[in-house]
Amino acid sequence: MTTYLLYLTAGLFLLYFGGEGMVHGSTALGLRLGMTPLLTGLTIVSFGTSAPELVVSLQATLSGTSSLAVGNVVGSNICNIGLILGLSVLFRPIEVEARLVRHDVPIMLACAFLLALLLLDGVLSRFEASMLLLALVVFIVFTIRDTRAPKRALQVEFDQALKNDHAPMPIAIMLAAAGAGLLVWGGGLFVEGAVGISETLGIAPAVIGLSVAAIGTSLPELATSVVAALRGHGDMAAGNVVGSNIFNTLSVLGISGVVLPLNAAGVTWVDLCTLILFSVVTLRLLWTHSAMERWEGATLVAAYLGYMAWLFR
Repeated sequence: MTTYLLYLTAGLFLLYFGGEGMVHGSTALGLRLGMTPLLTGLTIVSFGTSAPELVVSLQATLSGTSSLAVGNVVGSNICNIGLILGLSVLFRPIEVEARLVRHDVPIMLACAFLLALLLLDGVLSRFEASMLLLALVVFIVFTIRDTRAPKRALQVEFDQALKNDHAPMPIAIMLAAAGAGLLVWGGGLFVEGAVGISETLGIAPAVIGLSVAAIGTSLPELATSVVAALRGHGDMAAGNVVGSNIFNTLSVLGISGVVLPLNAAGVTWVDLCTLILFSVVTLRLLWTHSAMERWEGATLVAAYLGYMAWLFR
């Protein structure tokens, strides 16, 4: 048991720093290649912060515990809204530009409904996974077109938030490569530790994915969103959570499911309904006044803690 805990801890450590290196390196590469900070923030940063989920899910799928992969994605999406967005708002109330409310949050909600629908039979087939990847391509194209004429205030916010990521090309490549290497190493250790703990304690791998793995692989989102909120970049804080949820569903499950069909045993309708409910609440909170207050953040965190208590009842 001690060995598995060490694997899990070391894996989390490597996943966090690997994710950070991947995000900063890839962001710098995108900016050096001529991408705008706004487009970089809405695509590369969101995809980069989903890299730990992708690595863990792929490793779990290849090791024969695909229910851990599905639980990781569902749990990470719940964690992103309940814990990460909630904590970000608790640290500092955030205001969100209307574009995020009009477009991205409804897309996130649609992804939650789509995921629940696809998992009704407890399996994500290769065909269904390929449809998720197709939806990802459509989303990226839509995002690129939508950022051609952004509001000036939104563009300035992303310029300021990413101003420290203009690293020279060689350093950017080294950061991205080192981050990828740490992710693969950490993902292997994390999955081995998580599976070992689930077998030792008699806990379903999906439950580990919904809880420990979800929180661990969401650490890059936590760091990015909280720092953005503290600096007054509300769009970055909320956009990172929303974008990560979209990428988790469409890319992580899409890629993992194309590699091998995924078994969602242990992920129940309660977990899927919780994800949908959190997504609906986020839309409701932001749609009313495009801002979130501390009491709303506290409510999200309390609801997430309640879900965790139910999970380990």
